[in-house]
Amino acid sequence: MEKFLSIPVTGQDNQLISAKNVILVEAGSDSATATTTLITYSEGKVVTLTHAAQVAFSMRTAIQNAIVAAYTTPWYEVTYTVTVPQAVSDIDVA
Repeated sequence: MEKFLSIPVTGQDNQLISAKNVILVEAGSDSATATTTLITYSEGKVVTLTHAAQVAFSMRTAIQNAIVAAYTTPWYEVTYTVTVPQAVSDIDVA
């Protein structure tokens, strides 16, 4: 079952990222106030969210909770809108 996180991005429409095969969500530079959050997939791809400074890993926690919540929704609800604690300014895939 494929699920996607719908993330609001400043100055753009919401962007979708996959919630499938996520193996790690971490704050960039492993800092509680980092301005990036990294989402690593089992295939090796990494999605980087750039945002305002986190407070006590708040963005990392919000993304982790959103992934779990997305999979508790019915199979026909494929997108889950994330309420982000900090404004996201960019999403990159590498």
